Amino acid sequence: MIALIQRVTQAKVVVENETIGEIGQGLLVLLGVEKDDNEQKAQRLCEKVMGYRVFSDEQGKMNLNVQQAQGNLLVVSQFTLAADTQKGLRPSFSSGAEPKKANELYRYFVEQCRKTGVKTETGKFAADMEVSLTNDGPVTFWLQV
Repeated sequence: MIALIQRVTQAKVVVENETIGEIGQGLLVLLGVEKDDNEQKAQRLCEKVMGYRVFSDEQGKMNLNVQQAQGNLLVVSQFTLAADTQKGLRPSFSSGAEPKKANELYRYFVEQCRKTGVKTETGKFAADMEVSLTNDGPVTFWLQV
């Protein structure tokens, strides 16, 4: 399971000209689900995302996690993160989870994030989405379990 996290001052998801998820300060989490992923991996990745210290403390050092910074999450499914790009000029998605399983694990991940008390907004699984953000820093990390 893969999470590409971006520290943002704002982010939103639009589907068919309607904003369906929007946050201010926090993390945009682009989530990729692979074939061998399961609920345990989703739980571990959630813990990693929630605990990852990417927000500045009073000394300007990245010592605070999203909860400590009183930030929010916007979680967007992105199957292209599971792409194999090693060969040729066209990505292969053979390592990605089947859509039903990917959706179940995406929903499970979101549920686990919400259980922490952090406001968590979402995109729409398998939809054609427009994601906009203001990356703060820029600060972007690839997390994988």
